[in-house]
Amino acid sequence: MAKEQGTVMIAQNRKARHDYSIEDTYEAGLVLTGTEVKSLREGRASLAEAFVSIDRRGEMWLEAANIPEYLNGTWNNHAPKRKRKLLLHAAQIEKLQRQTQAKGYTIIPLSLYFNDGRVKAEIALARGKKEYDKRQALREEQDKREALRIMRYKNKQVI
Repeated sequence: MAKEQGTVMIAQNRKARHDYSIEDTYEAGLVLTGTEVKSLREGRASLAEAFVSIDRRGEMWLEAANIPEYLNGTWNNHAPKRKRKLLLHAAQIEKLQRQTQAKGYTIIPLSLYFNDGRVKAEIALARGKKEYDKRQALREEQDKREALRIMRYKNKQVI
């Protein structure tokens, strides 16, 4: 059987980039059961309400991420919203723990994807945006889109 190559996106947390300003990103492995991997291969997952926590033993957990039950699973199917362990180096976990305790940051999942056949989670150290920051970001995005539209129109007239 040939080994999988490349990256395949499973799920993204699109609202995270709107609600938070991203400071730093990390790639973490996930500890999953067989039926969870099969469900992810079908592209069924949601990170909408998910968050990352660090327990007192220094382990990182992905909580409230919804991976629905595998449809062809049997009695040993997994719970859809169970805690899943994230795999990072101990130094990275300690650094993240210090930053979340001291500076008012939080850790959020950005995406789930397959990287060469293994499930990975992209997590980010982020600071929550205020309401006016969100409006400002939307305004800048609309201005940029409008400027591109005008430039495209002007370029078509020249030809």
